[in-house]
Amino acid sequence: MTSRHLILRLGHCGTPIQWLTPACAAILVVKSQVVWSLGDNTLTLRGGRNSNGQRSQLALPTIMATQGAARTQGFSPALNNALLFRRDRFICLYCGKRFAAGELSRDHIMPRARGGADTWENVVTACKRCNHHKACRTPEEARMPLLAVPYKPNIFEFTVLANHRILANQMAFLSRGLSERFRTS
Repeated sequence: MTSRHLILRLGHCGTPIQWLTPACAAILVVKSQVVWSLGDNTLTLRGGRNSNGQRSQLALPTIMATQGAARTQGFSPALNNALLFRRDRFICLYCGKRFAAGELSRDHIMPRARGGADTWENVVTACKRCNHHKACRTPEEARMPLLAVPYKPNIFEFTVLANHRILANQMAFLSRGLSERFRTS
């Protein structure tokens, strides 16, 4: 494991809170704020050398729980295109083709000009061609059926979407909170 990997921080009850850099995780370990940890994987941070020439090091767990609980009641992740495109696996939900992020756009199922909200449940990933063709119509009016139903990610799904480099043990932990609708591949 490299220092480019992030540490999964949980509340003491096991709900994801955030991804931490190894440096931030080290501060929690040194301050004895970690109440429990999971996983066999560790990241070892190496420091300077003491007067005897010994190098300091600190082993960090890849999953750590800290005091306090995560706020999950009414959790609503911020909607942005990067997370939306990851939710929909970079696939246009009208034509079904996979695209690079620069070729995709956010499409409102019920267009905003017609009162549609900018919410997870009303937006899908669309290629620019399909979005332009659909225009200010609903999918039914444009005769462009959706290939999947949009949804708001829960806290576990949002945590997966927010990190591109999830370790196997972190994914195994997070997968217990993923719903059937969440598409990981």
